[in-house]
Amino acid sequence: MGTNGSTVLEPLRQGLPPIDPGAVSTSASCALPARYEAVRGARKFTSSTLDGWGLTDRFDDVALVVSELVTNALRHAVPDGPPDSPAHPPVRLHLMRWASRLVCAVRDPSRESPEARGGEEDFSAESGRGLFLVESFSDSWGWHPLAGTLQGKVVWALFRVGPEE
Repeated sequence: MGTNGSTVLEPLRQGLPPIDPGAVSTSASCALPARYEAVRGARKFTSSTLDGWGLTDRFDDVALVVSELVTNALRHAVPDGPPDSPAHPPVRLHLMRWASRLVCAVRDPSRESPEARGGEEDFSAESGRGLFLVESFSDSWGWHPLAGTLQGKVVWALFRVGPEE
């Protein structure tokens, strides 16, 4: 991981339940284009990463959460305009593994808070339920604005996993 990875992780570590940040055993990240096909790419990246980490049994839950986080980033956080313009910084997916934790973090260019939809809106509508699904399928989730030269925010979800073999 380069400097950007360290910058992204520092506030993320502060927002997580008490775990030793130095005990990250492995991590992986990928940039995703500002197009909806990126969700499929994020799922494939998650599948191959979890497979390499021996966590294929968690794929369904993790992939659902990754899909929701990436979809939310593309739908709500990427500015309007041609999808590959310089004004469209890519969304970035980070997967981090500790001995008993897995964190999925999606970085996007918006500093606006992610919000679960509810109230007078149709609760059965397809749009707006993403964060409810993230909350339901992960052990915890949160977000923080990025500091320094990186613009935007990171939305993360934590999963408890078994100790490494």
